[in-house]
Amino acid sequence: MVSGMNPFALLFLLFILVPLVEIYFLIKVGNSIGAISTVALVVFTALLGAMLLRFQGFTTLQRTRISMAQGRLPALEMFEGVLLLFAGALLLTPGFVTDAIGFAFLAPPLRRSIIRWLLKKITFPGPPPGSPGGEGPPPRYTLDGEYRRDDD
Repeated sequence: MVSGMNPFALLFLLFILVPLVEIYFLIKVGNSIGAISTVALVVFTALLGAMLLRFQGFTTLQRTRISMAQGRLPALEMFEGVLLLFAGALLLTPGFVTDAIGFAFLAPPLRRSIIRWLLKKITFPGPPPGSPGGEGPPPRYTLDGEYRRDDD
């Protein structure tokens, strides 16, 4: 991310730039192959992307079930599901640039390398003290108060 830039400003900038880039490429392709062919190509990429996304989604779901049956946390599969969700949104957005990014997210090796890169950038806090793998003795809690029995 650009240093010192507000995330909302970046998002606003993306909402302005992405449609402008898509319109530019749609006009360029339309001038080269014609308007009808361009619309047909956009519809074809959306349909092809939806079919590939469905296949990749079922494959990821199956791997998730296998991981859980083996008693493992399906962390990689969960992150893949998030990227597949982004891929679906990009593929259903009309345009060639968003389709190219969406198709890139559908390639499993690239998707996994993106996940590994993201996991390196994200820092997770360690386990709390006293939990398995945590440092030090478990915390001790004392509750002060008074009580009385009502049934006596």
